Amino acid sequence: MSSESNSRPVHKSLKEYARGITGGLLFSFPLLYTMEVWWAGFIAEPLDLMVLVAVTYLLLLGYNRFAGMHPEASWKHVFINSVEEMGIGLLISFGVLLMLNRIQLTDMSIDEVMGKVIIEAMAVSIGVSIGTAQLGTKEDNKDKTEQQSDERRTKLGFFVLGICGAIVVGGNVAPTEEIIMIAVEAAPGHILAMAIVSLFISVVVVFFSNFKGTVSKSKKLLFFDMAFDTCVSYVTSLGVSAFVLWFFGRFDGVSFWVAFQHVIVLGVLASLGASAGRLLIK
Repeated sequence: MSSESNSRPVHKSLKEYARGITGGLLFSFPLLYTMEVWWAGFIAEPLDLMVLVAVTYLLLLGYNRFAGMHPEASWKHVFINSVEEMGIGLLISFGVLLMLNRIQLTDMSIDEVMGKVIIEAMAVSIGVSIGTAQLGTKEDNKDKTEQQSDERRTKLGFFVLGICGAIVVGGNVAPTEEIIMIAVEAAPGHILAMAIVSLFISVVVVFFSNFKGTVSKSKKLLFFDMAFDTCVSYVTSLGVSAFVLWFFGRFDGVSFWVAFQHVIVLGVLASLGASAGRLLIK
């Protein structure tokens, strides 16, 4: 850890915490108000919660490495930042659920309280991480952008940020009943159309939108880059969709085709997050 990081003024640290709290609420409030997530916390098994915590922590490590608060920080500092963000996420989730009367300290078992708080906190903690990196002023982010631009343009950097973007965008609707209804009622033609639109979204966002973070491509490499990045983005979105749907029990007792439909339906939103998220959330 550099001496600059060690001597960071208190008021800057407080501003970062404020941005983190704001980001946690901004990106996760829909989940905090979603009944299906409360139910998932009620029935969640300890092993499921451990898997969720581990996956979320790995995502925080990746996000903080490529788009974190302190670009000059060592891996040790990245580890500490990620733990802090999970802690803030737990506190925010506990406070909001208590305010909404979704948890009662006297009438609920400790298992139910912990399940609801932990599931909500994992989404909140990702929002906290994004908030600390995104909601600062231009002056706050100037040095960060200059020092991290090369790292973020690596394939690994795009992949990690794509996962975070897919979870932030797709995770808000993954546990809802609407995904099930759309998937079950969709005909094969609808599923094919959704897949094509998802790929189209990825191509448009990354190569033709002129969003912040897009990189100019050589004409000779344009087709290869377009095909490669689009495939990576879509596969990432499908992988994230499958994991989130599996965690919320959407694959229990259904055939492979129905599960596949669920993934494609959610993949429309997740693909937007995986493509636009990796460009905007950094």
